[in-house]
Amino acid sequence: MSTSELGLHVGMDVSKARLDVAVHESGEQWTATNDGPGLSRLVERLTGLHPARIVVEASGGYEALLVAELCAASLPVALINPKRAREFAKALGVLAKTDRIDARMLAHFAAAVQPALTHWPEADAQRLAELVTRRRQIVNMRTAERNRLSTASATLRPRIRKHLDWLAEELTALNTELYDFIRQHAQWRDNADRLDGVPGIGPVTAATLVAELPELGQLSAKRIAALVGVAPFNHESGRHRGKRHIQGGRFSVRSVLYMATLAATRFNPVIRRFYERLRAAGKEKKVAITACMRKLLTILNAMLRDQKAWREPAET
Repeated sequence: MSTSELGLHVGMDVSKARLDVAVHESGEQWTATNDGPGLSRLVERLTGLHPARIVVEASGGYEALLVAELCAASLPVALINPKRAREFAKALGVLAKTDRIDARMLAHFAAAVQPALTHWPEADAQRLAELVTRRRQIVNMRTAERNRLSTASATLRPRIRKHLDWLAEELTALNTELYDFIRQHAQWRDNADRLDGVPGIGPVTAATLVAELPELGQLSAKRIAALVGVAPFNHESGRHRGKRHIQGGRFSVRSVLYMATLAATRFNPVIRRFYERLRAAGKEKKVAITACMRKLLTILNAMLRDQKAWREPAET
């Protein structure tokens, strides 16, 4: 292995059928097919390069098999949000956008930013995440069909109702499979039971947190809040003091946490008192709810960190 092959940074633009690959240091570029044989050849070629980091954008699921293959081969891959890569390209003054250009920008991003590496979940963890994702898709489809039913003609309503019946059956089946799958794993089961015991947190929220936020209980309160996207960022420049906003994070986790927090402001004594205190202090409802989301997440994080169940505080 030559010295020039050490510390290479690779970028890959992903589409349904093709992968565009670029190496930052050498300027080398090539394409590969996004299928089994193409990925096998790609992994073999990359293994020979001994890259320091391979950056791949999240591409609506088209990157899933690629990232799995790279992780299985112990290659250092970082899966990033496409928005980060686009902002990086704009900062460099690169406004054109093609697959080859995107691959080069991702390779440059890998060298300049060196994003954190991605560790692909084990088969069971990946299966759990798939079940949670599929459940969310079914719920979204059911909501869409219910909305269509209210404006559909008399001719179409029977078809929509038939689809709604199927969606209800599928949702029931998924709920059962999800519950049973979690019960098969001691740590998941214990964590889900702890979370489900918190007023405002239900089985769906507990399952989503177990599947899509495995870092819960392993990070500080500040880091877990930033990871989910409930840590407000300052908007200040010179004398300007703008409102603080939340951004980024894991949208699916934040969505279920939001719904859980709405319930907690009514049924969880800690969150309810905190919410009422914020509102009495003149905080807007949206601001108060966001603060409650972070407080609830902090409580859940501490519970899993300390492996303790929820205990309702004594009235003072």
